Amino acid sequence: MTDSFNIAVSAADAVADTDFLIALPKAELHLHLEGSLEPELMFKLAKRNNIALPYASVEEVKKAYDFTNLQSFLDIYYQCAGVLIHEQDFYDLTWAYLQQCHAEGVVHVEPFFDPQTHTDRGIDIGVVINGITRALQDGEEKLGISYGLILCFLRHLSEDEAFETLNRAEPYIKHFIGVGLDSSEVGNPPEKFSEVFAEAKRMGLKRVAHAGEEGPVSYIEGALDYLDVQRIDHGVRCTDSEAMMNRLADEKMPLTVCPLSNTRLKVYEHMSEHPILKLLERGLCVTVNADDPAFFGGYLLANYQSLADNLGMTRQQAAHLAANSLNASFVGDEQKAAWMKKLAAACAG
Repeated sequence: MTDSFNIAVSAADAVADTDFLIALPKAELHLHLEGSLEPELMFKLAKRNNIALPYASVEEVKKAYDFTNLQSFLDIYYQCAGVLIHEQDFYDLTWAYLQQCHAEGVVHVEPFFDPQTHTDRGIDIGVVINGITRALQDGEEKLGISYGLILCFLRHLSEDEAFETLNRAEPYIKHFIGVGLDSSEVGNPPEKFSEVFAEAKRMGLKRVAHAGEEGPVSYIEGALDYLDVQRIDHGVRCTDSEAMMNRLADEKMPLTVCPLSNTRLKVYEHMSEHPILKLLERGLCVTVNADDPAFFGGYLLANYQSLADNLGMTRQQAAHLAANSLNASFVGDEQKAAWMKKLAAACAG
């Protein structure tokens, strides 16, 4: 992939407005499907599946979304995922996300799913994958959104359990393009999963990993050196090391950054402190993503909008970020070239 950006942008130095942001063709590369479960759908699924929730109303759920760090979010995240039982539940979850993407000008998605969150509750992995895949296929056919699904291992569990998950998923390998690593970062370094990532590579799967969100720079280094990843998810802690920022720029390693998530989980106290635009100007291939939008207050467009509102992101910078997202995706060069033509047309308007 390339991080070069040479598309002409009209009114390039103006702060990016909402209409311009929607018009830009964009890819989303860091989105947890379980994290797109809106409270309204959660209540609907709980009722459909006769599950008692510890919340009396949608408003009460939203009040609970007052997080102090990653773990306080994860505790609620896993609890809410308990309403997902049947294939149709996973379809409805994914379809709702894709409809939001369509409204925001997203042309390609590479979402994550956490099979262990469900198989540990006795849900068959085929139920999970088939429900998600059916929605993604409908999204491509009806909404024009292409996709590549990524299976994530939960890093607070063991590598043996990750291997078990990979083995369970192998019969469905045609439905996903890669593996990732998420959940509690601190105390669970990437090298803990080096063997299962090596096996995934042998199977022909792409590899990504969360690193450098709450964890130190050494976790980014570990993901690169021990997991042989092709993208770093988050990666914002690279700012703690000049050497790491230089390495990421030199290797053109994409970072799937999630601005609203970073502020909601107190990685940064306020969006005005976020380094994404500084990293962009430094030559790193940073992209904008929503992470867990139902919990963090916004989908992809809201993340772009927040950068414009709080950091004065220009139309030029927004277009560069959109181009990065398309180029950092795991699709072929021919499709990327077609997207670049659409991006150029949107920038000329």
